[in-house]
Amino acid sequence: MSDTLPVHFTDVLKARRNLRAWLRPTPLYTYPALNVMAGAEVWVKHENHQPVGAFKVRGGVHLVSQLSSEQRRAGVIAASTGNHGQSVAYAARLFGVRAIIAVPEGANPAKVASMQHLGAEVVFQGRDFDEAREWVEEEARHRGYRYIHSGNEPLLIAGVGTYALEMLADQPDLDAIIVPVGGGSGAAGACIVAKTINPAIRVIGVQSEQAPAAWRSWKEGRLVEAPMATFAEGLATRTAFELPQQILRRYLDDFILVSDDEIRRAIIILLAHTRNLAEGAGAASLAAVLRLRQELAGRRVGIVLSGGNLSIDRLRGLLAAEGAPGFKL
Repeated sequence: MSDTLPVHFTDVLKARRNLRAWLRPTPLYTYPALNVMAGAEVWVKHENHQPVGAFKVRGGVHLVSQLSSEQRRAGVIAASTGNHGQSVAYAARLFGVRAIIAVPEGANPAKVASMQHLGAEVVFQGRDFDEAREWVEEEARHRGYRYIHSGNEPLLIAGVGTYALEMLADQPDLDAIIVPVGGGSGAAGACIVAKTINPAIRVIGVQSEQAPAAWRSWKEGRLVEAPMATFAEGLATRTAFELPQQILRRYLDDFILVSDDEIRRAIIILLAHTRNLAEGAGAASLAAVLRLRQELAGRRVGIVLSGGNLSIDRLRGLLAAEGAPGFKL
């Protein structure tokens, strides 16, 4: 791997060794119904089984465990639509660090409640993630908090990359890994691991058509902004992040967009056939597999169920829509 990137495969190995003290590996299961629907052998990495219901806790725990005593005394601050905030809150509680999390107005109430229960100070700021992020960056400058960016953090990317290590330890013959992309830390970590272990493994990113900033940035080779209207808050970034994009531009094999309707359908399919609740971002990988059915036919494909933090109100709405005319499971 090139020395020009600040995250290396050895960093992921170090993160795995570090995280063993605090987090257990998550399961990788295959389901006959999904295999039939996809026309492929689909292996689901259940990051929804993490203590906060999402993969980002790997990065939060790894990063906060490495903070200096001075940084721990100062406290940490982050902006989040939910899962990054839960990750930071969980890690801060684990290591006795004050945590302030800014979330946009209308943030997922289940994720907000989780952050509060973990002891974080939750502040509502702005209409979307990027407005909350801008407020956090200003607070960190003025008050001396350790700002934990949701993407531009080498330790965070190394930490989340450990899920790909687990996937390939359990199923070393995967032909492809499909990863949802919001900020891109999870896909960046998967690229580093997969391309080091076996460059032939295809790593494919997926984002919502209603929030395509990371997709457009990858396509154009530069950071761009894009309109954002997806219900899947884990994919809802208005701008892309430089460090994950550097890694994705070098190693990501493909990047596709799926509709919010495809994501909603994938949530229902996962609930019906695996008995697992997925949030929008968590179901995006399955939506991509179904979109790429012909291309992936007969392949062995790993998908990341990155999170399961779907609010009760959102679930009710999806279940009501499932019974509506025109919906096909």
